Amino acid sequence: MHRIIKKQRLNANTVLMEVEAPLVAAKVKAGQFIMLRIDEYGERIPLTVADHNAEKQSITIIFQEVGATTKRLGEMNEGDALRDVVGPLGRPSELEGIKKAAVIGGGLGCAIAYPQAKALHEAGAKVDIIAGFRSVDIIILEDEMRAVCDNLYITTDDGSNGNKGFVTDELKKHIEEGAGYDAVIAIGPLPMMKFVSKLTREYGIKTIVSMNTVMIDGTGMCGGCRVTVGGEVKFACVDGPDFDGHLVDFDEAMRRNGFYKAEEKAAMEAHECRLGMGGK
Repeated sequence: MHRIIKKQRLNANTVLMEVEAPLVAAKVKAGQFIMLRIDEYGERIPLTVADHNAEKQSITIIFQEVGATTKRLGEMNEGDALRDVVGPLGRPSELEGIKKAAVIGGGLGCAIAYPQAKALHEAGAKVDIIAGFRSVDIIILEDEMRAVCDNLYITTDDGSNGNKGFVTDELKKHIEEGAGYDAVIAIGPLPMMKFVSKLTREYGIKTIVSMNTVMIDGTGMCGGCRVTVGGEVKFACVDGPDFDGHLVDFDEAMRRNGFYKAEEKAAMEAHECRLGMGGK
């Protein structure tokens, strides 16, 4: 069992939890993830490790309450315990040799971009973080991101924070002003990563993306997380989750991500009905 030692609500539907997980905390590196189950009847879900503390033997996870399992997870409190936390899984991000990077997070993707930026910053690289959100009320991790970069730029789709635009607009501006990035790391919604990669291809800048695909076991056996990279089938859980953004077939990945929408909706409705919050 893995006790929840801290719970913090970051915005209306995003929660941060610090969880006891000694074996994971001792080994995890930036880019890796865990598979967790709430109880013996629960489904497995993958969550990237946003931070870890080897001394406290804990890891930090950040998630949105968008499905039945994450809703249940969000209802848990400090002192409650998770049934299973398995990891670290996936390959650590390959950041060696990067001297100046733009780390881009889109929405909840900032929770995954944060450990990447932190690892680069601690290695002595110059780091600009570009974070994009729909509006000012859902901005997360602003102080944490600012602490692990040289410059933080936050954009909002509606301009409610005073900086209207998309992350691609901000990135293009800095590239054309001579920022001199030798790598761009983009993490967030698939369309965002697609268009960041399309932009950086024009400038010949190495681009790494994190593919958060449908996963069942996290060990490469189910095949549910397959993605096409450079014309070859890869499995995000064991070959990734990081891949060359210029080689990923994003259109295929977006089609695959929509396969289980009906099942996800049914599970969510059943969960709400049991709580007496909705459903028929």
